[in-house]
This record gives sequence, structure tokens and C-alpha cells, in this order.
Amino acid sequence: MHYDPENRTLPHNPLKALVAPRPIGWISAMSRSGRLNLAPYSFFNAVADDMVAFSSSGRKDAMTFAEEGEAFVCNLATYDLREAMNASSAALPRGESEFDFAGLTTAPSRKVRPPRVAEAAAAIECRWLQTVPLVPLGGGEPANFLVIGQVVSIYIDDRFVADGRVDTGAMRPIMRGGYFDYFTATPETRFEMRRPKGGG
Repeated sequence: MHYDPENRTLPHNPLKALVAPRPIGWISAMSRSGRLNLAPYSFFNAVADDMVAFSSSGRKDAMTFAEEGEAFVCNLATYDLREAMNASSAALPRGESEFDFAGLTTAPSRKVRPPRVAEAAAAIECRWLQTVPLVPLGGGEPANFLVIGQVVSIYIDDRFVADGRVDTGAMRPIMRGGYFDYFTATPETRFEMRRPKGGG
């Protein structure tokens, strides 16, 4: 079959089910006045060796706080924290803490002002670089914004580091699929492949 986004030949856009599984950017950010926000973003990834980005649908608190405070933290969403991660996506009344609502605690970051999720197995501290409006074909007001940060420090729980390497599978990170689907990485699903000699 062929899906046409303009004619909607399927009841749901299949893009999220095809660009999957996607890592989850569980973003903590702090406003200039010290207000905290915590929210998961499934349009998230590393975009360079020392840069990450997440896409915000509309000007949400995580984005505006990251801009105000010029920093944000990407906390690793893992299987054991799946319910807390999901709870933090709730639309709470202004001033109510996602950390408290999700039963999470904060831990100080090393190089940025926003705290990390204390229960998370890893956290990537970032300095905000820029926010790029994603203008659609034909122009018009952008509905989505790409927030880019440079990594300045990374916290990793010592239990998941051995021989200088991070055991990603042991952390059991969760990833987003389409619809209501999630996936997880485990040691059993890991495999290695070596690039051909001279491969890029």
C-alpha cells in the first residue's frame, strides 16, 4: 500500500510506527525563576558526538525553561521507571511538580542548574545551544520546535559500567513505538556487528 499524509489512507499516521523504536528524552529543565519541569519526549536523539536534540510540539515548559535557563538534562527512561515516566507526561496545574506527581526525587547535576532524576540510571547534562522552528512546506507558523543542546557532563550509575563500557542492556532502557507501543532493550536482544574495513 501507499500512505498519503494529505489524504489519510490509514486511520493513523504510520510514521511513528516506522521510525521506531525511538529513544525517550526524559527532559528536566529549570526556568529562570527556579521552577522545575520534567517531561518525556519521544522525538529525541543524539545528533552529533556531543549534541542531543528533542522536538517539542508547541512551546511547552521543557523548551521554554531550557531556553530561559540555557540548560536541560536528559534522564534515561528505563523499564523500572516506566510508570513514573508516563506519569510525568500528565498535564498538571501550573506550579505542580512532575517530580512529586510521579513519585520521583531530584539529585543535583554537576555542571548545569536543572537537577537530574535521582532514580535514573543515567543522565546527560546539556547546555542549551539553540531552538530551531520547524517550518513546514508552504511556510506558515511552525507547530514544532527542535531544541538542541551540547553535552557537558554525563552521570552513569556505577552498577552499569564494566571494563570502561556502559552495559546498555542491563539498564533496560525503554523506547517509543507507534500508537501506545513501547519497547525495551535487554542483554538478550543485544548483538554485535563490525563495520567492513574502511567503512565510514
